[in-house]
Amino acid sequence: MARQAQGIRVGIGGWKYPPWRGRFYPEGLPQREELAFASRQVSAIEVNSTYYGTQKPATFAQWREETPDDFVFSLKAPRHATQRRVLAEAAGSIERFIASGIAELGPKLGPLVWQFPPTHAFEPGDFEAFLDLLPESVEGLPLRHVLDVRHDSFRIPEFLALARRHRCATVFTDSPNFPSFADLTRDDLVYARLMCSQPDVPTGYCAEALERLVDAARTWAQGGEPEGPPRIAPPAAAGGAAPPRDVFLYFIDGAKENAPAAATALLARWRSSSPAPA
Repeated sequence: MARQAQGIRVGIGGWKYPPWRGRFYPEGLPQREELAFASRQVSAIEVNSTYYGTQKPATFAQWREETPDDFVFSLKAPRHATQRRVLAEAAGSIERFIASGIAELGPKLGPLVWQFPPTHAFEPGDFEAFLDLLPESVEGLPLRHVLDVRHDSFRIPEFLALARRHRCATVFTDSPNFPSFADLTRDDLVYARLMCSQPDVPTGYCAEALERLVDAARTWAQGGEPEGPPRIAPPAAAGGAAPPRDVFLYFIDGAKENAPAAATALLARWRSSSPAPA
């Protein structure tokens, strides 16, 4: 079992996926035990159900109780907040989501992901009004927000500057279907959604691709910026030692049946290439 990786979290999108039964999950494992099993193979899960509907506080509490102490959930924020023409009018949807019981996750509450549709172009005034609505905490828990923008108009320095002012991270994806950029907009967080797993590769990504991801994750976690991933703007000049970062790598799409194998293979590579503790 290769769950742990210092400085990074590696996971999958959700845990209820029929093709994983008998492939990732053991034959005969009851569906009610799938979260407990998955959370002991990977170190984080991005929850998609919160994007489509409101969950109950008891549900978040159950997820908390079924997973290891060091496990983390990223939550996709509701589409009702992000799939609207005027984002500045999303206050009600945002407030209902934040108050829906996500604080029940306690220390297992990870970043909140705000995913915008591919048809939504960047409008600076309206987008900043939306960011002004995002709270910094809930019931004493600090919140970290991640912006998953999918229209090419966001590939400009003005968007990066806006995200930095509001201390929001931006998603890095390797998908050719959405804007792909690895510019850092929050100094303590990197968030990647990896969407190019291949059906004919048992681990989704080939060995070389996994090794590149391990190298990039290590550089990010240590406060650096790796060469290779695409960018909108050159990295800022280093001003002294950069602080370490939390790095989240999620295998989300492509050949989704291979996502768990990709996540566990990356964790195993990280463990085998990291120095043993003294």
